[in-house]
Amino acid sequence: MALINKIRERSGVAVAVIAVALILFIVGGDLFGGNGKGGGLFSSNDNKIGEIAGTSIDYQAFQVKLDAARANYEQQAGRALQEQEVQQLRSQVWEQMIFDITYKAEFEKLGLKVTADELREMIQGTKNLSPIIKQQFTDPQTGQYDRNRHIEFINAAAANQLPAAQKTAWDQIKEQAIQQRLLEKYNALLSSSSFVTNAEAKREYEAQATKADARYLYVPYTSIIDTTIKVTDSQLSDYLSKHKEEYKGYDSRSLDYVVYQVMPTKEDSAALYDDIKGFAKGLAAAQDAKAYAALNSDSRVPYERSASEISPTLKAALATAIQGSVIGPFKEDNTYSIHKYEGITTDSLYTVRASHILIRADKTAPDSVKAAARTKAQDILNQLKQGADFATLARTNSQDGSAQQGGDLGFFKNNGAMVKPFESAIFNFGGPGLMPNVVETDFGFHVIKVTEGKSNTKYKIATISRELQASESTRNAIYQKAETLRASCDSKEEFEAAVKKDGKLFILKADKIFPEATTFNTIQNAREVVLWAFNKDTKVGKISDRVFEIGDNFIVAAVTAETEKDSPKADDFRDALTAKVRNEVKAEQILKKLGGASGTLEQIAQKYGAGALVEAASGINFATGMLTSPGIDPIAIGKIFSLQTGKRSKPFVGENGVFIVETTNLVKAPEIADYTQYKNQVSQRNGGYGASYMANQAIRDNANIKDNRAKFF
Repeated sequence: MALINKIRERSGVAVAVIAVALILFIVGGDLFGGNGKGGGLFSSNDNKIGEIAGTSIDYQAFQVKLDAARANYEQQAGRALQEQEVQQLRSQVWEQMIFDITYKAEFEKLGLKVTADELREMIQGTKNLSPIIKQQFTDPQTGQYDRNRHIEFINAAAANQLPAAQKTAWDQIKEQAIQQRLLEKYNALLSSSSFVTNAEAKREYEAQATKADARYLYVPYTSIIDTTIKVTDSQLSDYLSKHKEEYKGYDSRSLDYVVYQVMPTKEDSAALYDDIKGFAKGLAAAQDAKAYAALNSDSRVPYERSASEISPTLKAALATAIQGSVIGPFKEDNTYSIHKYEGITTDSLYTVRASHILIRADKTAPDSVKAAARTKAQDILNQLKQGADFATLARTNSQDGSAQQGGDLGFFKNNGAMVKPFESAIFNFGGPGLMPNVVETDFGFHVIKVTEGKSNTKYKIATISRELQASESTRNAIYQKAETLRASCDSKEEFEAAVKKDGKLFILKADKIFPEATTFNTIQNAREVVLWAFNKDTKVGKISDRVFEIGDNFIVAAVTAETEKDSPKADDFRDALTAKVRNEVKAEQILKKLGGASGTLEQIAQKYGAGALVEAASGINFATGMLTSPGIDPIAIGKIFSLQTGKRSKPFVGENGVFIVETTNLVKAPEIADYTQYKNQVSQRNGGYGASYMANQAIRDNANIKDNRAKFF
C-alpha cells in the first residue's frame, strides 16, 4: 500500500505538450448537456461565461468543472490552493473546454485514435511508455524510473485494489496520456505535411546573395517638429477605418481613484505603549519568562542568541544589564520590544564580524598576475596602517560584491561558511582590528579588518514584540471618511471636485486595465475593483458602489474611459494613430517641398534645405539590408533592388521618411545547384512546429472563442 499512497501523492496533474505548449488539465465528466448550440446547461445569457465554436458556456457549469478540478488538486497536494493557483486552474479548465469542443472534432475528422494495443503499451510497455505514465513512477529526488514499482501498481489497479479516489486519479492520468498521444500524432501529421520548396529556398538565397550599392536622399520625419502638425479626431478615425486589420479591438477600463491608507494614530501608539508596560511587569514577575514571552509576542525569536542575532541597541543595553532585569521598550519601525535578560551561555561555534578588500587573482592565474595582485593588496594594507579609511578603500578597490557595503561581510561563524584560509586567518587572529598581513585564497588576496572580535557567548533573552497596528476604531473612522466621499458623488466631475476640495487627497490614475488584471499601479490584490469596473452595469463616469478594502487601503474609484473589443474606436489607439497620421502629413509636406526634384541628389538636398541628407550604402542585401541614418527601412530597400543600375526613383514615402534612391551597382546572386542550406534556414526561421502553431491558431480563430471569464472571477 506504500506504493499506492505514493501514487496518490503524485498523480494529480500532468501536462500534455503540443507545439504551442497547450496546457491541459483533465477533470472528467461530460460538461456539455445539450446539443452544443445553447441547449442543455447553457441557456442563460446573464450567466454566459464565454462561447467556443458556437457552444455557450454557462457560469454554473464552468464552476462545476472548476470545483471538481480544485477538489482533485487539493486532495493530491494535501492543502488548500492559493488564489494564484486557483486562477491558473481556471485557465486550465478553460483550455480543456477549448480542447474538448474543438480539437477532438479535428481528431475525429482525421481519423486519429489510440488503439487498445497502443494504449496498453503506453501504460505498461517498455518501447512506447507514455512520459506522463513514466513520470508517476520516477523518483523526483534521483530522477530514476522504478519499473518494479510501476508493475506493482498496474497489478493493484487490475485487481481493483485501489481506493475510489485513487482509481479516479489513475483514470485521469490515463486520459491525459491518451490526449497527449493524440496531440503528438496531430503535430507529427502537420509537421510532415509542411516543407520548404526549391522556389522558397532559391528566393531565400537570392535575398541574401544579391548585393546592391546605392546613393539616396533622405528626409526623416523627425526633421519636422511634431508640434507643428495638428492632427484631428476625424483624421484618426479615417486612418483607423482604412487600417482595421492592423488595430484589433480590446477590452479595457481606465480609472481615477483615491486611496485612504490605514495608519495607526497617536492614540493607537499610546495604547500599545501602555500594553507594553503591562507586559513588562508580567515579564519581570514571570517564573518562566520564555513561555510568557512566547504567549504574548506577535513574533517569536530564539531564546538563546549570539551577538550577531541581536540589534546594536539591545547589545549596548546588555553590556550594563543585570541578570533578571527587563530591558526596553525599544522601537524599531512599527514594532515595540521588551526583553528579559536571563544570563549567558556558550556556543560550540564562534562568531565574528569582518570586512575585507579583495584583489582578485584566480588560483589558475599566471604567477605574474598573482604577483601584481599581491603587490596591490599590500599597498592597500600599507595605506590602512597609515590611517586611511577602510570603507573608502574597499569601495574603490575591492573586486567583489561587498565593495558597495565598504567591504562589510557581516557576522559569520567558523562552520565552513568561508573558504578555509580566510576563515582560519580570521578566527586565529580573533581581533578586533586590522590584520597585519595579506591573506591569500583561491579567489585572490584579501586585506581584512575584524570589526567585532570572535565570541561564542550566547545571551538568554525572553523577548516580547508587539507590532503597532491601527485599531478597529481607527479603521472604522478612516472607512467612514472614504464612504462619505463615495456617497457624496454621483459623477466623475463631482468626484474630482470633492477630492480637490478636501486638500489632503489626490486623484491617482490607472489607464487601460485589462479584464484579467489582478493589480493596477501599486495596488495589489485588486481583483474586486477590476470586477466592478467591468460589470455590465458600471458605465463610464460611474463612481464605485462601495468602498473597496484592500489590505491597509480603502479605495474609492470612478471609471473614466473604456474600450470594447467588438467596437474599437480611434481613441483606443490615439497615440499610435496620431504618430501614423502625423507622419502622413509630414510626408505630404516633404513631397510637396521636393517638387520636381531635378539635378543631382546633392543639388536637390541643397534646394530642399535643412533636414535633407545625402548618403551612400554599399554591399547591402535584400534580406538584412540596413541604411546608415534610416536604419531598417524595408520600403527603401525594396525600391533599391527594384531599380536597374544607374536609375533613380521618384520621391517616395518610406517607413521613416521620404526618399529618392539611385541604384549605383547591382550584383545578382550567381546560380548554385544545391539550395539545401537555404531550405534549412527557412525551416529554422519558421520553427520546427510552425505548421502546428498555425493550425492551432486556425482552429482557435475558426472557433470564434469569446472569453468573458474576467467578468465573473
